[in-house]
Amino acid sequence: MAAHPPVTARPTPQTDLATAADGGDGVPMAVAPPGAAARSTDDRTPTSGYRALAASLRPHRRAGLAGALLGLAGSTLGLAQPLAAKRLIETLETGRTTVTPVLVLAALLVGTSVLCALGQYVLHRTAEDVVCSARRRITRRLLRLTVPELDRHEPGDLITRATSDTMLLRQAAIQSTAPAVTGAVVLVMTVVLMGLLDVVLLSVTLLVIALLGAVVAAAAPAIGRATRQAQESVGEIGAVLERSLGAVRAVKAAGAEQHETQVLERMAQDARRTGVRAAGWQALSAAASAVAGQTAFLAVLGVGGARVASGAIDVSTLVAFLLYLFALAPQISRLVDAVGQFQIGGAAALRIEAVQHMDTETAADASLASTTRTAQRPQQPPATVRFEDVGFRYHPRLPAVHHQVSFTVPAGGVTALVGPSGAGKTTLFSLIERFYVPDTGRILLDGRDLQRWPLADLRAAISYVEQDAPVLSGTLRHNLTLGVEDTPDEELHEALRRTRLESLVARLPQGLDTLVGHRGSRLSGGERQRVAIARALLRRPRLLLLDEATSQLDADNEAALRETVMEAARTTTVLVVAHRLSTVTTADRIVIMKAGRVQAVGTHAELMKTDALYRHLATTQMLTAKPGQAEKDR
Repeated sequence: MAAHPPVTARPTPQTDLATAADGGDGVPMAVAPPGAAARSTDDRTPTSGYRALAASLRPHRRAGLAGALLGLAGSTLGLAQPLAAKRLIETLETGRTTVTPVLVLAALLVGTSVLCALGQYVLHRTAEDVVCSARRRITRRLLRLTVPELDRHEPGDLITRATSDTMLLRQAAIQSTAPAVTGAVVLVMTVVLMGLLDVVLLSVTLLVIALLGAVVAAAAPAIGRATRQAQESVGEIGAVLERSLGAVRAVKAAGAEQHETQVLERMAQDARRTGVRAAGWQALSAAASAVAGQTAFLAVLGVGGARVASGAIDVSTLVAFLLYLFALAPQISRLVDAVGQFQIGGAAALRIEAVQHMDTETAADASLASTTRTAQRPQQPPATVRFEDVGFRYHPRLPAVHHQVSFTVPAGGVTALVGPSGAGKTTLFSLIERFYVPDTGRILLDGRDLQRWPLADLRAAISYVEQDAPVLSGTLRHNLTLGVEDTPDEELHEALRRTRLESLVARLPQGLDTLVGHRGSRLSGGERQRVAIARALLRRPRLLLLDEATSQLDADNEAALRETVMEAARTTTVLVVAHRLSTVTTADRIVIMKAGRVQAVGTHAELMKTDALYRHLATTQMLTAKPGQAEKDR
């Protein structure tokens, strides 16, 4: 049976039917172009990057304000330097001692440097706090997203939001927000002091600044648009790369390295184009700033020289004004850079904020999970499961997976689900786990509707072994005790014995603390399945869901694991999906499914007599399949 559908963009009314196909067992398999998710826009996403950036910075406003004030204090001392220089020149003209003016000027230089350095340190530290908070917030949210929500987004794009997008917040905090505040204040103070020195020279300077402001105002929206497109392109690259690396063996076996490389190269070119466009607008702003500074200097020098020659002002005033102009130019450049960085940070904050508007499972339920899933809790009685007229489809415009499915799984024993591929067997497990919600009907656990169960309590009562038996990167011990980290060693070793993993642990260089590689790449398929079964047993479930859990085992290990499952069935309700009927002929009851409906329920002997489909499946397998051969029909 097929695994869950690849994570893709939310289908649109024009494309959802064209981009979805049956991936087996009623699970839709999307075939949308790579990176489609990164280009989609969720209508719940806030539209203002400024508001999103402000929301990200708001919890750190005090520390940011402290850094800005330190920088402002340093800049204020810097504004006193031209006046001190003017005083020094006047002292030199009168022939008096210059010790005091020199000491004052030196003190101002040192004080400016120290305060500005402290301000930069505080701002950098605050920026790291902003990044850390954003990453904690987004990772907490990502792991609580509903399965349908995850189906609508590429994992690589979501990972990019937690990594590269959060880094852009750091740049925004350092290079936009604080410089914008301090720069604006210092600019006003500088302009006031320049006005006190000479109004005519100030008028010339302000005219040049006004022209620069017009250029920056025109460029800012373009910078924002180009930056958002660049970040979306980066998200697309992450999505495609995650897809390719996640199935790297299939890519290599198909000889598709060149094709996947070309896809990534095209996306890299797209990211380059949008990045160059954003850089072009930023360069235009920077060039305008530089030209404005040079133009202002030449204009002030020419007009100021004429005024000195006419006696309207003295040389010391012109020197002081030029020094203020030199101090003003960097502030203008910072403000121009801040506008660009604010656009970049706003685009990144908008993508991060979008995650906060995605559907998640109940937060209250999630907070209980760590206390509910423990190995110390006593074994609970086996659960009963009842399906009542359940209907389900993955999307309103896709065919229904289930049609009025009704059957009962009594407490204890083994119940098997069999039938052709596409019958909807695996999807039933997803409904029991509440990954999805039925469109019609209801599912009851111990007579209680699943929707009325606290999610953590529900999943604590269930262990689910998927067909592909996913293994996380990390140690073997971590994978075995996932969700039950406080498992006693004796229980862990007992689970290893029951699943025949003792020999594996014995030959691993670090035993249980050996790293298993990305997705368990250092383990065989059968070893991964046994690890998944051991993990499920350690949780002491009331309901054990096995989806072709022994399909990759040899006959000897399969027989041993079958005995383990039968032993577990004495204290646990076991519901198993199987295509290979030899694995379920001894089940207490077998449910036959076809085209999303329950066709028959009974034992192996009963169904052989009464159900033509089951008899056909059994006869075909027993007559044409070699003993122990794993049928790969899903």
